[in-house]
Formats: sequence, structure tokens, C-alpha cells
Amino acid sequence: MTAVDLRTRIAGLNMPNPTMLASGILGTTADILREVANAGAGAVVTKSVGLKPREGYPNPTVIQVECGFLNAVGLPNPGIHKFMEEIRSLNDLRVPLIVSVFGFSPEEYAETARLAVEAGASAVELNLSCPHVKGTGAEIGQDLEAVRLIVRAVKDQVDRPVFVKLTPNTSHIPDLAEAAASAGADAITAINTVRAMAIDVETFRPILANKFGGLSGAAIKPIAVRCVYEIYEVVNLPIIGCGGIRGWRDAVEFMLAGACAVQIGSAIALEGLSIFKRICDGISSFLERKGFRSVNEIVGLAHKK
Repeated sequence: MTAVDLRTRIAGLNMPNPTMLASGILGTTADILREVANAGAGAVVTKSVGLKPREGYPNPTVIQVECGFLNAVGLPNPGIHKFMEEIRSLNDLRVPLIVSVFGFSPEEYAETARLAVEAGASAVELNLSCPHVKGTGAEIGQDLEAVRLIVRAVKDQVDRPVFVKLTPNTSHIPDLAEAAASAGADAITAINTVRAMAIDVETFRPILANKFGGLSGAAIKPIAVRCVYEIYEVVNLPIIGCGGIRGWRDAVEFMLAGACAVQIGSAIALEGLSIFKRICDGISSFLERKGFRSVNEIVGLAHKK
């Protein structure tokens, strides 16, 4: 048993520790989500699911670059009606199950979220930040009025917490956070991948089939920390930090900036599922060394004068 309390509560959801599986990483089936939870994640987020099945882009869709990963998978998913079977089979999961949803209109977001909650989702996370699919994600998530309309539409349909995952591909992310908060969001997730591309110098061609993708990994951590810090200054909502977290120091940095919890994504590809326990052990040792009794005591400390 740890000497300090790592338990975290976000919008009414109780988590045994502040780590979460990020959307888009492994969360495609009930078995994998259960395995991640058993490995020590404090909550799990599914891969984004929409109202209808979607194939996604042809390969190559994911490549490793020198500073992280670049992906343009294209939101492939079986559709919420099929995915409800996976959600229902996780009704005994010991940690919160957050279903990431996307749509091409407020009505699609709302209907997908409603069905996810009907199947048993603990909360929904609105993907308003995917940087490489036309008509959804960041394309509409950069529009303040669209953010408000989508959040309101979803809130009208579900009785569970609504997290809003924001894009860093904007000139001023606090405005997006304020728009989401004004429409009733229960928490903010920041950030998704950063729009980027890579070109093969031998073939002179973009490497990804979609040309443009989203950059994740260590390169985007300073961007993500800045976004969390800025959002913490303007909204009184729980913030979930995401972007380039590879170890306990990264997680602590996000919490000092204002995050109540952190999502782990790309690092799993490099270090495996044991990363959840290693980060928790590292946070625990840090808190004990600094004389804190609870992880909640360090949230936002970087803002103290």
C-alpha cells in the first residue's frame, strides 16, 4: 500500500490513481480495455467511435519519427451500434470506462453519446480534436459556436459526465475551453495530436497515405503543458492532461500546470502497459519525498504566487 493517496475524482468518477489510457491507443475491444485496466490504469478511454461504421485510411497510417509518432488512421471504427456489445461486456470493470465519440453534426455526437451511455459508459469524451478527418474533430472543434452546440446537444441526451477533448491546432485554446464550459462540459481533456506531416526524400512523396496526420509523443509535451496551464487559468473544471507523457516527472509537470489526471498514449508503444504502474510508483515516491499526503494537493501548484 502506498504511503500517499493517489485516488482522484473527476466529475463524480472515482479513479484509484490519476492515470488513464488515452483514446486511440489499444481501446478497440473489451478484452484489451480490461487488460489495460488490470495493468494499473485508473481509467480507460476507448478509441473514438461514431454513429456509423468507418473504414479509415489505407496504409501507411502510423509511422515513428525521431521525436514521436505521426498517425492518420482516419477514425476507423465499427459504429456505436456494434461497439455497444464491447461496452456492455465491461460492466464489471473496476475503473471508469470513458467512451470517446465523434460525429459530423451535433446530432450525430449526441446520438452516439446517448447510445454509449445506454450501453454502460461511465462518461463520454467528445473528440473535437482529431486533426486529419474532414468534417469532424478539429475541423469543427476550432469553431467556438460549433463546440457550444455539440456540447449542449450531448448534455441534453446523457446523464453521465461529458469530457471535451480540445485541439491544440488553434490560436487560443482557452477560448475553446471557455466555450465548452459555458455549454455545460464536465471536464476538459487537453490535448490531441498536433497536425503534422513527413516526406520521404527518396520518393519525394508524403509518407502517410493521407499526407497529413497528427504528431504525438515527446515533441508535443511542452505544447500540451502550456495548454493545460492556460486552460486552468480560465475555467473551473477538472482538466485531464494528454500529450507526450512518458514517465512520472511528465505526469507531475502536467498536474502542477493544473491537470487532475493524465492520459498515456504513445509511450505505451515504447514501454508497454507496465508504464501505468511505473508512473504511479514514481508519483507516489515524489509526493512522499516532498511531504504531500495526496496527489490532489499538487494540482495547479505552478499557478501559486
